[in-house]
Amino acid sequence: MDYSELEADVLRLVVGATEGGVRAFGEETVTRLVRPELLRGAAEDELTEEARAALATACANVLTISAAELHDALATIYDGILVDDDLDPGVLTAIGALAHWKSYLEQNRRGEVYELAIRSIEDIDHEVSADLDDILATPEMAAEYERIRRLLAPGAGQERGTHRE
Repeated sequence: MDYSELEADVLRLVVGATEGGVRAFGEETVTRLVRPELLRGAAEDELTEEARAALATACANVLTISAAELHDALATIYDGILVDDDLDPGVLTAIGALAHWKSYLEQNRRGEVYELAIRSIEDIDHEVSADLDDILATPEMAAEYERIRRLLAPGAGQERGTHRE
């Protein structure tokens, strides 16, 4: 499977998933994309202390804070970025995931969950440098694709609560 086929299949899965499946997938994926180790590479000169605190708090509480609180945290983070470009990739991943999750919470748009899925695939690709012509060749990428398929399969999310710890 090449990268464009993977994107198309993920979109098909997101569109066809139940509301519970989309929510459960979104929660699990955003939690994965804001994990603490992603923030460890942030240099002190990239974010103000206030922005670093807002980012850490938003990441730690991503499943319990409201869209409005997330909006405020993101504003603080954006205002506290001290570099024009060259922000640490882990920090970029976390900020992007928070922004997509906020939009999902506000508008319930599945496109935001699709974006989380793509960011998750890109995160794995960053770790293993997958071959775009055979994207599932690495065990890590194959496992991520299987996780996406499992959580978004028809009926997923119905047998468990919509909140995963």
